[in-house]
Amino acid sequence: MGLLVVVVGCASVRPGTPLARRGDEIVVCGRLVHTGAPVVLWTDPDGYDAYRVMRRFEPSAMLPSSADAATATPNRYGDRPLDALSPDEQERVRDRGWDLPELQHTVHQFVLHYDVCGTSRECFRILHDVRGLSVHFLLDLDGTIYQTLDLKERARHASIANDRSVGVEIAQIGAYPNMDVLSHWYRSDETGRMRVVLPDRLGDGHQRTPGFVARPARDEPVRGEIHGETLLQYDFTPEQYESLERLAATLCRIFPEMKADVPRDATGAERRGSLSPEELTAFSGILGHFHVSSSKTDPGPAFDWDRFIGRVRRILAPSREPCRPAAP
Repeated sequence: MGLLVVVVGCASVRPGTPLARRGDEIVVCGRLVHTGAPVVLWTDPDGYDAYRVMRRFEPSAMLPSSADAATATPNRYGDRPLDALSPDEQERVRDRGWDLPELQHTVHQFVLHYDVCGTSRECFRILHDVRGLSVHFLLDLDGTIYQTLDLKERARHASIANDRSVGVEIAQIGAYPNMDVLSHWYRSDETGRMRVVLPDRLGDGHQRTPGFVARPARDEPVRGEIHGETLLQYDFTPEQYESLERLAATLCRIFPEMKADVPRDATGAERRGSLSPEELTAFSGILGHFHVSSSKTDPGPAFDWDRFIGRVRRILAPSREPCRPAAP
């Protein structure tokens, strides 16, 4: 993994020459970092821009991100706190903004959500246009990652975890106590395999992969407990797992204190309940939203933590060196 560097004033580069991207880069403090997964940035055509103050799908309307008139602002994101930094670092951030070394001292967590919207396009509409919230990444059914904000921004996706975390909304309808909702979103086709069936209002879901058929990684729904409640959920698509694994590995490289692991109980199994405020503050690694809040169940019982963490670690091996700023 490397940082894409623009050499200014180089005689071999003609002024005005467009700089091509590979299409797998995310943005951290204005720097491009490769992931190995398909990425669409907020600056790209068809990207989702959480910096915009107008609604994406109703451009003439402006929605304050807070119902409190005293704090209402059209911005869907905020500033990360400086309390994890030394006085000298705080002064540098106030003077010139966030750079990677300061952000590495601040961001320690990656929070996984399912979006209960079904597609990334619908998720951005609900999150940005309707609720006035934000998240750094959206992960669509076909494995496309949409980045909506630079990681230096404090997105509004996981309440008390927002200060220290990066968040991703994974396109999926979610987990439920019975099959009532799931039976409308998943059906077996002529091959006998299960597939995602989008409601007519979502059209083709605006998937970037032509002719893509979204199938859960397992054909049968998974039954499991979150916060002691038994829920049913279909698995995420293999394409989503692959891109999420590469994104998580990239973030663990960028942020050296972010461990490639999930909260675990005394037996070593991944926890299926929320952390206490003290545990959450102390934890550095990858979290489900249900680890942050007892009112949330995402990414749900079907999310295969063992597969996910194992593959993230394999991508990271053998090197675990942090990403460093590009040389001036």
